[in-house]
Amino acid sequence: MVTLDEVAELASRLPEVVEGESRGNRSWDVAGKTFAWERPFSKADIKRFGGAEVPAGPILAIVVADLGEKEAVLAQERPGFFTIPHFNGYAAVLVRLEAVHLPHLEESLVDGWLAKAPPRLADAFLAER
Repeated sequence: MVTLDEVAELASRLPEVVEGESRGNRSWDVAGKTFAWERPFSKADIKRFGGAEVPAGPILAIVVADLGEKEAVLAQERPGFFTIPHFNGYAAVLVRLEAVHLPHLEESLVDGWLAKAPPRLADAFLAER
């Protein structure tokens, strides 16, 4: 199981990341733009699951570049990655930290960071890799 502290550690390795809080939950930003955040389910989310099992938390939301990338990420069927109706049409995926593999989480955090980082920062980061 990956913890939110491990998420914070991974995110802090990326340039100019600032950890903050959004609606009482942890979030990670670059250049004032959020690329990952803790995303507990609301009562409305839980209701939408109907009789299906609600994924156990903690849950992390991570942005992706666009809806095509979201579809590609979900099509890989990696453990822990999913979406919910509330995220339909929104370029982000949800990650169940109890099920995700650390390398996949790290890759997704980098991709989310790249989606929100200013071009100069993203280009410099990619040049160093």
